[in-house]
Amino acid sequence: MVIIVFVEWCAIITMKMHRFQEAEVVDRLANMPAVVLLGPRQVGKTTLALDIAGNDGVYLDLESPSDRAKLDDAELFLSSVEDKLVILDEVQRVPELFQILRGVIDKSRRKGKRFGRFLLLGSASNDLLQQSETLAGRIAYVELCPFSVMEAKNQNNKLWVRGGFPDSFLARDDRNSMLWRQNFIRTYLERDIPLLGPRIPPVTLRRFWTMLAHVQSGMGNAAELARGLMVDGKTIARYTDLMVDLMLVRRLQPFHVNVGKRLVKSPKLYVRDSGLLHALLQIEDHQALLGHPVVGASWEGFVLENLLRSAPPQAVPFFYRTVVGAEIDLLLDIPGHGCWAIEIKFGLSSRPEKGFHIACEDLKPARKFVVNSGQDRYPISPGLEVIGLDAMCAMLAGLEFKGGASGSGKGRKRVRSMNL
Repeated sequence: MVIIVFVEWCAIITMKMHRFQEAEVVDRLANMPAVVLLGPRQVGKTTLALDIAGNDGVYLDLESPSDRAKLDDAELFLSSVEDKLVILDEVQRVPELFQILRGVIDKSRRKGKRFGRFLLLGSASNDLLQQSETLAGRIAYVELCPFSVMEAKNQNNKLWVRGGFPDSFLARDDRNSMLWRQNFIRTYLERDIPLLGPRIPPVTLRRFWTMLAHVQSGMGNAAELARGLMVDGKTIARYTDLMVDLMLVRRLQPFHVNVGKRLVKSPKLYVRDSGLLHALLQIEDHQALLGHPVVGASWEGFVLENLLRSAPPQAVPFFYRTVVGAEIDLLLDIPGHGCWAIEIKFGLSSRPEKGFHIACEDLKPARKFVVNSGQDRYPISPGLEVIGLDAMCAMLAGLEFKGGASGSGKGRKRVRSMNL
């Protein structure tokens, strides 16, 4: 009995893991009337919001009929809780609410309450961004991702295998973690996506998601995916847009630069959470992962997601590849710090491929790194360092925004991105 109580107590303590974005949300609330916290379902948005609000918040779940009924006269209800932080969960479900929020915010401003009125939680980024345009100048955005290596300290292998969704990562064992992820995928396909509007057969969308898992970090050849599903290219584009919008898939854009070489123009696609990737491929534990053909691509996606979560919000990610094989896995354009070229290696290998050196000659990046599975940091040639994932994330998280233009010394086409 004592052992059981001790284990349960440890689990409760672990559940209070600090979220990397908490300070960012608090800062935005101190400077804006409304903040949108974006993230996939079950990523911990509600838990974080309630922790921030404490006892001074009002929480409404807009998928609950009883909570939605409170907003039948939304202006009256929201005016009655003017002194509290109002949390509106799944706010994209009530798009007509945004026009009302604008009026409530402006009325509060005239009374001197300018900041920290609303914390809006949403799972569909593009819909929510479009709906919230009416609040321009009154709203800020923060993306909440699954746990990162900065949050799950010294547990990288566990985080890599299980992914960063809290209930998956904190499960009792690998088997229960896998069961949670399988149920998550089923629920998303059968319930959550239809609630957002798209009428796509769950079986079809699961096949598409699984196909993306098999080509993790690949170019996302629409023609091949279309043949596999027996649909046309426009349908594949629509499916991809949906998964990117739900923050389940990342579309990494190619870097366009005038170097006089033929460049790959198709984006790379990644299943963003490594645990969901492994569930789609039926990879249950670390040993099974190490023996699977996807291990290298899985590690690349895991590192990519953690680096982007740690990088300054203004950083824009790309990859670089020519048709003859010059390649940089991740090129981070960081305002005030230039372009950083990052080669991702699974294991303790420290030697980048020849194509990485050729690509760096093309682009002249400000800094160059090889991120591997180890912990040591050391130079291997002038201007090129080997570094572990934890140290690289810490370095990116510590960067200060300096403003101004960044660049590699070469002219290029700028691409604006939400980093989704």
